[in-house]
Amino acid sequence: MGLFMGLAEDILGGKRRAIAKAITLIDSDDGMGQELISALYPYTGNAHVVGITGPSGAGKSTLVEKIALHLRKTDTKVGIVAIDPTSHTTGGAILGDRIRMRALSLDREIFVRSLGTRGHTGGIAAKTKDVIRILDAAGKDVILVETVGAGQSEVAISESVHTSIVLEVPGLGDDIQAIKAGIFEIGDIFVVNKADRIGVENVMNELNIMLSMGEEQQWKPPVLKCTARDDQGIDKVMEAINQHREYLISSGKLLEITRESLRSELLDQVKDMILRKYLDHIDWQEFERLILQIEKKEIDPYHAAKLLSDP
Repeated sequence: MGLFMGLAEDILGGKRRAIAKAITLIDSDDGMGQELISALYPYTGNAHVVGITGPSGAGKSTLVEKIALHLRKTDTKVGIVAIDPTSHTTGGAILGDRIRMRALSLDREIFVRSLGTRGHTGGIAAKTKDVIRILDAAGKDVILVETVGAGQSEVAISESVHTSIVLEVPGLGDDIQAIKAGIFEIGDIFVVNKADRIGVENVMNELNIMLSMGEEQQWKPPVLKCTARDDQGIDKVMEAINQHREYLISSGKLLEITRESLRSELLDQVKDMILRKYLDHIDWQEFERLILQIEKKEIDPYHAAKLLSDP
């Protein structure tokens, strides 16, 4: 751990170069990066994490940019994690460091970083939680996480954030069906963007109808409209974010969702470690022999797996 103490201290001091270096270390999947996370972990848990998800073309990046700029008006320090599809050629995020958010880079208290999914499902990158922890330890008050925008698989974002914003837009046809299938269940705030388009009221009505059909809960997700490009309606979105944060704290839900997230993460880490230990000792000749048996229909994959995994 001593190897990373200098870097950790620079991160705690909010130094941008140190933050960037740490995220690169984590994203490269270098096992040593976990030592850095261990050093930073006691200093995490202070930031409010907001996820923005929804279909491609809904304007997620624009909304993230406007939210960040509004937060800065109150001297709030902001971190942005933008999850992009992974390039099959380079293995990196296709959109790089978000050229569309270049205006934000002029503010030293806004840190923007893109992460490639690297095949990880659920609309987020495998290292998203660790990157959030780095930004949290670096003193960011609010961290915005923008997902890929792959439809109903986006539900994984709910395990990494405190407030989930589901973005919708008129004119995309079956988007409401996608929400019914999954995203709808994780939304804390619903926002219909591009409100200057025809059909915005229809989308809002459909969302309100579906919300009324759900189970009665203490927090009723608001349905808002905005035109992020023109900075219209962003104040209402900010108000809803603040209200949801206050609700989480006053109701005790913040502790509940944090504990559930940690439970899920710990179980995933245990599974990953067990799998890695097993694969280090697997008999690959036996593995290939069983593949041939499965191909010949002499055995099914389930029982072949039992033969490989039983001591």
